[in-house]
Amino acid sequence: MNLHEYQAKELLKKYNVPVQEGVAVETVEAAVEAYEKIKADTNNKFAVVKAQIHAGGRGKGKVNETGMNGVKVGKSAEDIASFAQGILGGTLVTIQTGPAGKKVNKILVAQDVYYDGPNPTKELYLSILLDRTSGQNVVMYSTEGGMDIEEVAHNTPEKIFKEYVHPGGGLQGFQARKIAFNLGLSGEAFKNCVKFVTNLYTAFVGVDASMLEINPLFKTSDDKIIAVDCKLNLDDNALIRHKEIAALRDVTEEDPTEVEAGEYNLNFVKLDGNVGCMVNGAGLAMATMDMIKLAGGEPANFLDVGGSANATTVEAGFRIILKDPNVKAILINIFGGIVRCDRVAQGVIDAFKKLGNIDIPIIVRLQGTNAVEAKKLIDESGLKVQSAILLSEAAALVKEAVA
Repeated sequence: MNLHEYQAKELLKKYNVPVQEGVAVETVEAAVEAYEKIKADTNNKFAVVKAQIHAGGRGKGKVNETGMNGVKVGKSAEDIASFAQGILGGTLVTIQTGPAGKKVNKILVAQDVYYDGPNPTKELYLSILLDRTSGQNVVMYSTEGGMDIEEVAHNTPEKIFKEYVHPGGGLQGFQARKIAFNLGLSGEAFKNCVKFVTNLYTAFVGVDASMLEINPLFKTSDDKIIAVDCKLNLDDNALIRHKEIAALRDVTEEDPTEVEAGEYNLNFVKLDGNVGCMVNGAGLAMATMDMIKLAGGEPANFLDVGGSANATTVEAGFRIILKDPNVKAILINIFGGIVRCDRVAQGVIDAFKKLGNIDIPIIVRLQGTNAVEAKKLIDESGLKVQSAILLSEAAALVKEAVA
């Protein structure tokens, strides 16, 4: 589950991680009120307006309707009002959203941390994520923080450092000091960075995060270390331990069909192809998608109905797949291990009759317990459903359907 920047920062503050303070608002009037409060608290007339969407690259992104960037710096109430007006309700397109962009429902009005002081400022980069190859968490960091970290990784990978952390031992003190040293920090900034990294890693583990990115990690002119931005992704499987965090989920940022699938406990990911897939088991779903490609089609989705497929889940799967206008055929590929194939077949027949008006080819491949009985049910149903037992048969029918 993804969180907005303002939500992620509130979580970090609970672990004593210093962040750029701000107020999330939904209206122009509230944005001006937030600005006035920040100006009074910091004695600084500058403030930042940030679009709140689940995507990076906001600073370079553009709002379709106004051409305004997703991150703007203002120095007056009039500036803040103008920026809020130009961002709120618009569609922000960034390198990570794709051309469709995302609608901006909230903005964050945040304090300016680029104030004058005795020392130079620095924009750094730091993230924590799970490295599945080593089975360890890894802290990735660089002295080259800012909007173009992807280019740094591509063009100068030697500037990206990695510190692996054994899950059983946690981040050690010498590792936190090594990170601060490699970031080129000294004195008070070095000490603050060690505390920052230590608390940040504690937060990463504490909220069961799968990815935590701070870009930029900022050293202020008075040697404070602050998270200016934060992207936080949580492990969905651990949300049962964090119901208060699960309540922060913003479904408006997610694909509506994926949200609907989740309500039926279906694992669904929308793709750009022309053949809808309904399969039980993630491994079989991946193999089915490969088979569709070999047959000349393109998968329109990944849909795993799990090991207990029934008429309700099959009907929900049909409804979700049929919402995609690009789908030219549907392939149902079920292995009857836990679930009996004849029960799935009856579920397909019931769903077909209930939904009605399905005018695209449907291919059902059932293998396993009671597969023969299932094929007979399909063949004798009188519906426009083609059955197959062998994977090669299903592939041939898919090829014919998308030709």
